[in-house]
Amino acid sequence: MLLIACPYCGPRAEQEFRWGGDAHAARPPPSCDDAEWARYLFQHRNGKGLALERWSHAFGCRQWFNLARDTLSHEIAAVYRLGEAPPPEIAERLA
Repeated sequence: MLLIACPYCGPRAEQEFRWGGDAHAARPPPSCDDAEWARYLFQHRNGKGLALERWSHAFGCRQWFNLARDTLSHEIAAVYRLGEAPPPEIAERLA
């Protein structure tokens, strides 16, 4: 079980949260065609290592936030609010 530090409520059990996809992914415009929408929904990076993800505290404050998590070890490297850039040490690891 993961212990996720909600930036609004503090540490809580993983069961209180819901995964919401890749963080910082640019959503296509409403005028996009079906092929572009399908690429956005289904064709994304799914590599090993550090991933930036969106999570929602579904059974708590119901707020969305970003989380940097290692997909192999599930280690949480950082938690930060929507609209914020990843912390510098995380950005360096992704470069």
